[in-house]
Amino acid sequence: MTKIDIISGFLGAGKTTYIKKMLEEAYKGEKVVLIENEFGEVGIDGGFLKDAGITISEMNSGCICCSLVGDFDKNLHEVLEKFSPDRILIEPSGVGKLSDVMTSVIKLEESADVKLTGLVTVVNALKASKQMKAFGEFFNNQIEFATTVVLSRSQTATEDQLEFCVKQIQKLNPKAAIITTPWDEISGEKLLSVMEGQDNLASEMKHLAEEAHEHDEEEHEHEHHHHDHDHEEHEHEHHHDHDHEEHEHHHDHDHEEHDHEHHHEHGEDCTCGCHDHDHEHHHHHADDVFTTWGKETPHKFEKSTIEKAMKAFANTNDYGTIIRSKGMVEDVNGGWIYFDFVDGEYELRTGEPDYTGRLVVIGADIDEHKIEEIFGM
Repeated sequence: MTKIDIISGFLGAGKTTYIKKMLEEAYKGEKVVLIENEFGEVGIDGGFLKDAGITISEMNSGCICCSLVGDFDKNLHEVLEKFSPDRILIEPSGVGKLSDVMTSVIKLEESADVKLTGLVTVVNALKASKQMKAFGEFFNNQIEFATTVVLSRSQTATEDQLEFCVKQIQKLNPKAAIITTPWDEISGEKLLSVMEGQDNLASEMKHLAEEAHEHDEEEHEHEHHHHDHDHEEHEHEHHHDHDHEEHEHHHDHDHEEHDHEHHHEHGEDCTCGCHDHDHEHHHHHADDVFTTWGKETPHKFEKSTIEKAMKAFANTNDYGTIIRSKGMVEDVNGGWIYFDFVDGEYELRTGEPDYTGRLVVIGADIDEHKIEEIFGM
């Protein structure tokens, strides 16, 4: 039997770092395959993980919970047939919904000798409150369906910050195990024992995920039927003037709601209710809310150019609302520059040469032309 662990977490939470720790400390001796889904056209994390000796199966140009569901199912079957692994790690897109990824694995359990054992969500302890408000259902869904929540950056959080973060997580999911001990102080084996000790809760979450999936499908069908019904009524309406005015008012209202929904990610003090657990619009797709820019390039960069871009992303909205950027590019002075930007904070370091340079920027209302300009491309 192949065990399947899903390691989810919002953009920049630390999923890749957590996976590296588990590979080095908890999964030794196991044949492990990582299936990775990056939001955007250019996969980056494969480059960060390749030195861990793991097979990467990257799926790009979409979100795992919507446009890539068919490919994802096929990919899982191919991985099982080709590698016969002891364990599959699935690292969903940071803007994917955990419940949707779970649904695909639950289907696989019916046709293959696999078991969904770990439902892990990595949460940045310093940013959880802001991200809950700003990114609503995408962030909250990953917590609501987890059996284990692992806090990153807990070593730099104050005791008050940590306790507040835990309380917020428990409001969304009172049953999940929450790991608050800094990663450097806890072994991968201990983390794995916590993950795998949540078996009963995993069964409960799988049942809830199936219900949520069925509910979303029913809502989509209802909306489609409602749209067809409205269209039919409009075509057969004879009281033209009054109903035309009413139709225009209804259309404008819908348009305003549409704009409102699609821009809720801009402010941490958003009051649109998108983060409300009972909010009725619970089936947005990441493609509707987030945009991405990605490039593969042999271009050589000055370190100062990358740093200038990172500072601009952190301090202005001139390039869009940038929440994530990362990449590895060749340095004009030799060597390679690796960069990582998360929600206003960034890190630059040196790294191993990759097959080509790669850059990714993720956010809302991204200005691709200006981004290419600031990177000097």
